[in-house]
Amino acid sequence: MATLRSFGAQARREILLETLRANGGIRLEAAAEQLGVSVMTVRRDLDELDAEGLLRRVRGGAVPVSGARPFSERHSTGRAAKTRIAEKASSLLPGAGSVAVDASTTAGGLAAHLSPTGPLTVATNSYENFAALNANKDLSPILIGGELDDRTGSFVGLIACQAAHAMLYSRFFASAYSLDADNGSSEVSLAESQVKRAFAERSREIVLLVDSSKLGQQALAVGFAWHEIGILVTELDPLDTALDPYRDLVELL
Repeated sequence: MATLRSFGAQARREILLETLRANGGIRLEAAAEQLGVSVMTVRRDLDELDAEGLLRRVRGGAVPVSGARPFSERHSTGRAAKTRIAEKASSLLPGAGSVAVDASTTAGGLAAHLSPTGPLTVATNSYENFAALNANKDLSPILIGGELDDRTGSFVGLIACQAAHAMLYSRFFASAYSLDADNGSSEVSLAESQVKRAFAERSREIVLLVDSSKLGQQALAVGFAWHEIGILVTELDPLDTALDPYRDLVELL
């Protein structure tokens, strides 16, 4: 492979993420040789990708991020992408009626964009997202209770599923841990997936909010098949070639 010295940091990081997906890990020395840069440069790139939540630094390199992460940790990663996704998805928010928002920090970013013209109820299984929604006095937020998952700060379990299933929603705004062209969305937690499905079963449309770092990935629990997803919103331009595998499967925004 040709060296990428002249392509700059962004090109290097894209190659590093490609390597991570293909090999399941990154070794500092091998990556430096592949990229034609110093080990120190690769270490700096990996540190920045770790800070964005796109991988996990370990001694001598990096490994994929795995397992559920706390809300506070997820909130601080990928902020630019999440902000752009929320801005784009704001055009899909109704002025009145009812919607559901999952426990993701990506969907939680919609709270700042809700400007109801009539009574608007927003249900969520995240206390943090509920608190953000509750700050808007024009909304009627509902917190779906249940068993608290200490890892994610979300409410899950039978009671959460029953409560989510007890209302009707025009749209369900949900994120996903991973997304791939063959299987649709997937989640790291079976319990989280079950609550999302309960929301979805009572929604007219599912709007999936996913940043591009999750494309082409798979996780443990089945989420939504492509025929169930109405709209896919990413931070990318809909014409970006990274979205080509999904272009015939779903409406892109």
